[in-house]
Amino acid sequence: MTDVGADVTVRLGGVIRARRRQLGLTLVDVASKAGLSHPFLSQLERGLARPSMRSLSAIAATLGTTAQVLMVEAEPTGINTVSSVERGDSIGPVSVVRAGDPRPDRMDARGGTVRALAHGERAMIPVEFVGAPPDFDEYFRHPGEEFIYVRHGQIEIDIEGKLYPVADGDSVYYPGSLRHRWRSTSDEHVHLVVVQQNLPPNS
Repeated sequence: MTDVGADVTVRLGGVIRARRRQLGLTLVDVASKAGLSHPFLSQLERGLARPSMRSLSAIAATLGTTAQVLMVEAEPTGINTVSSVERGDSIGPVSVVRAGDPRPDRMDARGGTVRALAHGERAMIPVEFVGAPPDFDEYFRHPGEEFIYVRHGQIEIDIEGKLYPVADGDSVYYPGSLRHRWRSTSDEHVHLVVVQQNLPPNS
């Protein structure tokens, strides 16, 4: 892990620890509800381990939020150098993410990777999924609404048990409170853009 990668991991661990303590939950509480081991969660909070997107989603659900929100909260703040501007980091209300941005903001997701497409605290959370699992994981539910645009490939979205096949150029919009999940249905590499509202758990 690079120094920058370690810094991201430490910030993410700190965000998880702060939310857990705010909710009055112990490490054992969160680990048990998220289906993870207590030692792994302890290492994660101390910045000694980096979770997969699946693990982060399970932790987020236990903490009443989403993986995307935790990723955003772990973003660095106060960036104001020229090199940062050229690299495309967030400066005030404007966030530019370059395709070649060297920051290690990608996270492992089953079937591929996911990365944030905006830096800093935002009203909307856009993320890019490259790859998708070949079969369904457990359902997701979260506050706010969600939008999926398929840039490439074919997926099947399960929303409350109803299947929606979508392919290149198709999009789907739905309330995040509905149970949802997706899987790849083609041999082509799947490329998705997912936008989620950034709302508190009781909205």
